[in-house]
Amino acid sequence: MRTNSVAVVTGASQGIGRATALRLARDFSSVVLAARNEEELKSTAAAVSAIGAESLVCALDLREPQSAETLVKNTLDRFGRIDALLNIAGAVPQINLFEMTDAQWEDGIALKLHGARRLTVLAWNALKASKGSVVLISGSAALDPKPGFAAVAAVNAAIIALAKAFAEQGIKDGVQVNSVIPGAVMTGRRQSFFEKWAPAHNLTVEEAVKKFPEEVGIARFGRPEEIADLMAFLVSPQAKWMTGASVRMDGGEIKGI
Repeated sequence: MRTNSVAVVTGASQGIGRATALRLARDFSSVVLAARNEEELKSTAAAVSAIGAESLVCALDLREPQSAETLVKNTLDRFGRIDALLNIAGAVPQINLFEMTDAQWEDGIALKLHGARRLTVLAWNALKASKGSVVLISGSAALDPKPGFAAVAAVNAAIIALAKAFAEQGIKDGVQVNSVIPGAVMTGRRQSFFEKWAPAHNLTVEEAVKKFPEEVGIARFGRPEEIADLMAFLVSPQAKWMTGASVRMDGGEIKGI
């Protein structure tokens, strides 16, 4: 049942972000869509409208400090409130630990970590007023770091810690904060990776897509819509007593307790 409420979704142009925006359009009256690619955001906005929710497109780069302020201002100017903030934007380079430059490290941190931190801080008063919810997206590399995924692991681990710190303040302020740790999800970005990786390893794309889940010990890749359903639950009334949690959804990829 759709409520008169406003959700802000970053990274809403594709992948998990787009799937989450579409899923939340079933529950929220308005969905604010943020990402860098305006044309892709307009496509998401059209799909949100088709579901029956109002949308606002904010094409901006959250690596830039002023972008978070602009996003919060535009949202409040248009809708007057923020009930849920879903920090999904941010792709971190998958480059070997010993080959990464400082600029590559900083770029990954700037969007996924600092972008989410800055936006959550600036949206906090509105979330406090609405007794709202925040979700930050991490990733399974945080729990199983490898040399080729060092920056991914470091940023994702920091996201989990950041969410817990926000959650502690949220207990006092009435703001619910959790993080989600997805495993290997088949997004457009992952498909593009396999299209480049497969020929270099004498595999077809289909063979590579089949081989990867077998190597990490899962039955299949996840779907963006599955993560979106989890996001929707975490910002729903049914999950209101759930805060400070790091929720893993990875098909059994992480074997540790």
